[in-house]
Amino acid sequence: MQSARRAVGALLTTVMAAGTLALPLSAKDWPQWRGAERLGLWTETGVLEEFPDEGLTVTWRVPINGGYSGPAVADGRVFVLDYVETEARVMNGTERLLALSEETGEVLWTHEWATTYRMLMFTYATGPRATPTVDGDRVYVTGSTGRIFCLDAETGDVVWDKDTVSEYDTNIPIWGTSSAPLVDGERVIFLVGGEPDALVMAFDKHTGEEVWRALESRTEMGYTQPLIIEAGGARQLIIWHPRGLSSLNPETGELYWEEEFTGRANMTVADAVKSGSYLFVSGFYSGSLMMRLDLDRPAATTLWKGENNRLLENGIEVAETSGLHSVMTTPLVVGDHIYGIGSHGQVRGLLAETGERVWEAEGLTTRNRWGSAYFIKHEDRHFVYNENGDLIIVRFSPDGYVELDRTHLLNPTSRSGYGGARPGSRGRARHGQSDRLVVWAHPAFANRHIVLRNDEEIIRVSMDAADY
Repeated sequence: MQSARRAVGALLTTVMAAGTLALPLSAKDWPQWRGAERLGLWTETGVLEEFPDEGLTVTWRVPINGGYSGPAVADGRVFVLDYVETEARVMNGTERLLALSEETGEVLWTHEWATTYRMLMFTYATGPRATPTVDGDRVYVTGSTGRIFCLDAETGDVVWDKDTVSEYDTNIPIWGTSSAPLVDGERVIFLVGGEPDALVMAFDKHTGEEVWRALESRTEMGYTQPLIIEAGGARQLIIWHPRGLSSLNPETGELYWEEEFTGRANMTVADAVKSGSYLFVSGFYSGSLMMRLDLDRPAATTLWKGENNRLLENGIEVAETSGLHSVMTTPLVVGDHIYGIGSHGQVRGLLAETGERVWEAEGLTTRNRWGSAYFIKHEDRHFVYNENGDLIIVRFSPDGYVELDRTHLLNPTSRSGYGGARPGSRGRARHGQSDRLVVWAHPAFANRHIVLRNDEEIIRVSMDAADY
């Protein structure tokens, strides 16, 4: 095993900047979870190569309430969800969708609905989880307790809505409904978790009428995001759920193939990742699964499966596993290597073909249980936004990673929550985790700016090289 090599320093930008200035600049929206096509890819030009010593310029900041939901940016608007507690009653309140001016932060409209978080784990009663999805003049949202809405993006008027608990007998996950809506052609796809056969459903995006339903819902639905890939001459809808990894025809819901891969505690959180013929998922307890996609038909074979996270005494999970056990961090598959953050904040590199770990490092996020960060690719580098609110510029390689620059953007305000005592009680927190402050909301990288939020405010910072 090789040691990871890290270095902190400024980028040498003279040649790169000259090349960039010779090209037309591009700006793009970020209309859904992880941007266009859900690839975590920032394609804009004219973006800073290094951070100014004084930090990034905040163009506006607006107070909001709690939530894990990242913002979406489209057509001059920012959409974000939050939660307003009923006074002195943490588990009852109102979820809201806010539409803000992208330019000024002015709140243009809000839509709200009453909810209760009594079926959720109390230490995570913070707010909505799923990022809004914008499609033309419509915005689609999912609340933490199974409410789904289609709204007019300009006015906030409700076009159609559903209560999945009452309509489809949804079993709400203990950490809340977390999967963002996925628009595909004339359909919008949701993880519903309806019993007995509606784990995933497609609706007419204009009317809300059911188009199809698929997969048995024997347990909670999990927390990952549906993803559409192209492989084997077909478009495939990939759903990673607590029983395994499934590929469906997105037009009909027909099952193409399925691989059993049980997610203990229903913790299927990080996204599936496709790279070439590889299709990869990684979970906290179950380790990783690598599939080889068939090039000629919609099928796949198992290349390898990682080991489970074995238990030690007192029920505490082992920290020093050999492979990759992602929690919220969606890994990268680059060429023949996998890069990711493990179950306790370790940064690891693995061979894609075998799953063998070839390096390990620290420093991208908290070295603690469920330490997490978000990876966004930009040209030949990655932006890493960690749970401390730091933005880091990184280059990954088969030998390790090099840290190029770092700046702090936003203070963490959420409790990591695991094993914590009920608010106001004298219970003792387990594992020492509930006092750790984190920010677990994914930013939006749009129009050479970053829009990001915690439980107190949403801000927009400039990454436009012309502003500095």
